[in-house]
Amino acid sequence: MKNLLAVVGPTASGKTKLGVILAEKLGGEIISADSRQVFTGMDIGTGKDLAEYGQVPYHLIDIASPGDEFNLFDYQRLAYQAVEDIRSRKALPVLVGGSGLYLDSVLGGYRLVPVPESPVLRSQLASLSMEELNQRLAKLRPVQHNVTDQLDRQRLLRAIEIAEGEGALLAELPPAPAINPLILGIRWQRSVLRQRITYRLEQRLKEGMVEEVEGLLAAGVSGERLMFYGLEYRFIYQMLQGDIDLETMFGKLNQAIHKFAKRQDTWFRRMEKKGAEIVWLDGGEGIEDAAFAAVAKVSF
Repeated sequence: MKNLLAVVGPTASGKTKLGVILAEKLGGEIISADSRQVFTGMDIGTGKDLAEYGQVPYHLIDIASPGDEFNLFDYQRLAYQAVEDIRSRKALPVLVGGSGLYLDSVLGGYRLVPVPESPVLRSQLASLSMEELNQRLAKLRPVQHNVTDQLDRQRLLRAIEIAEGEGALLAELPPAPAINPLILGIRWQRSVLRQRITYRLEQRLKEGMVEEVEGLLAAGVSGERLMFYGLEYRFIYQMLQGDIDLETMFGKLNQAIHKFAKRQDTWFRRMEKKGAEIVWLDGGEGIEDAAFAAVAKVSF
């Protein structure tokens, strides 16, 4: 018996559209698995596409303010709460997104604990260089799920703090909610996906993505914070700073999004190697029929 439906895929693959269609037909509610859609005011750059949801309820979108700290632990906790809330109303949780780490934290049942800050440890680490801090983190946790932790000193310090402090707490952690998902993945020919990515970027710029970044800066969100909110915000901020012009920004951003889509595919393959069963659907005409055919083979 399946108790959750997930729709995954790389950026610009059409996850939201398919997820909404399935939720409408199956009496479901969407849970966003996007690391940036949690923030208000970051609509165009994160591709929220809220108009597509219609009457379908959604969760974990617009729940934090730009500039606030929001991490994987926060997401997983709220996602599990959303799953239980949706189930309590006899509806189907439909997890939709492309942030592999966020998806895997729910589908893979990561065991995450709230580790408090340690002033003593922070004092011990204060004199270490970034290279030394990264070496220390690598010894504690050889496989890094979030590479941005290695680029920012404060995030790196926190990652070390968590890695050193979570051991004892994990033993007391209750088991994750039982989740038995049907995972549908959307795939496109690489050349077609590249076209879709480029077209979507053009459309978002026409819709006011640059103005959105200007608004965030005007509202007090720091440029340093924007740099960690993803490719769109990073390159547009650089353009607004005068580091690159519009044409260069578009070219670099477009190329970076293509590379990001490849990394997403790599993450999905990693999930499969760890035991996740993903039913892959070819994008384009007929994908809705294929999705409903896959759903018809299981019980919810």
